Amino acid sequence: MNPAMTNSIADTLTDVEQAISQAAQDSRRQPGDVKLVAVSKTYGVEQIQSALNAGHRVFGENRVQEAQAKFPGLKDTWSDIELHLIGPLQTNKAKDAVALFDVIQTLDRPKLARALAREMERSGRRPDCFIQVNTGEEEQKAGIAPADLAEFVALARDELALPVVGLMCIPPVDENPALHFAFLNELARRLGLTQLSMGMSADYEQAVRLGATVVRVGSAIFGKRKAPA
Repeated sequence: MNPAMTNSIADTLTDVEQAISQAAQDSRRQPGDVKLVAVSKTYGVEQIQSALNAGHRVFGENRVQEAQAKFPGLKDTWSDIELHLIGPLQTNKAKDAVALFDVIQTLDRPKLARALAREMERSGRRPDCFIQVNTGEEEQKAGIAPADLAEFVALARDELALPVVGLMCIPPVDENPALHFAFLNELARRLGLTQLSMGMSADYEQAVRLGATVVRVGSAIFGKRKAPA
């Protein structure tokens, strides 16, 4: 392993953790109330190992297949890894997702909720679930529309008994994310949900100040992603 890479990732992790701590204190919250998910999508096992060697254990991946290629072996060595699915989940991948991930952050439609409920019942594994909310009501983006959220929570949490712990959002890129973070916080409050996954590398400090309990940070830790080939 490249020692320079190890030091660099350890340093950036420390920088992000300190920024989270300061943002939490600014909003009169405890830094320990905010979980940092290091988003390792597109990054290699060596970079993930650098973060693990620095003491970090919580990671996020966008695709089931990519996570399957990287994390089973890592989990054999570091049994306390907590792996979050933060990208869209196809219904036919529900079995694989329940088997591998500890948290599924992108529950976004009734068909997927039913597939996850069946698989959790069959396997006995019950990863925590966040409902993804399309706060900007963008046609091209996944997520439950705010107007449909209460009905969907009733289905997923109450009828299907999924372990729904909170809400997640990805604000529109051309809008002030603070408006969406505050909106998601209010939606969660109305529904009695205590966890909020919001904020990425460009805006995680703002998200923490507006109530995030989970932030998803990739490039600020691992460096700029390579452009797709």
